[in-house]
Amino acid sequence: MNYKFNEDKILNEMKAYVGNTYDQHYSNGKYQATDMILDAGHGEGFAMGNIMKYAMRYGKKDGKNKADLQKIIHYAIIALYLQDTQDD
Repeated sequence: MNYKFNEDKILNEMKAYVGNTYDQHYSNGKYQATDMILDAGHGEGFAMGNIMKYAMRYGKKDGKNKADLQKIIHYAIIALYLQDTQDD
């Protein structure tokens, strides 16, 4: 498939970005902080709040930082996961 906006490349970059977050210092224990927040029932608000935080920060702190956009996408993925797994 020929993607007009390089979605295939960006999705591959996102997969690498997300994978790298599992190797960072805050994930060295058995659980990431995000796991504990989700377990406490605050997942949707946490994900949406972080999407808003990084969207507001983009272009201000460190300029137009690609990592801020990647964080928005990552938290959106977490929100999608929560939507798919919540009990109806």
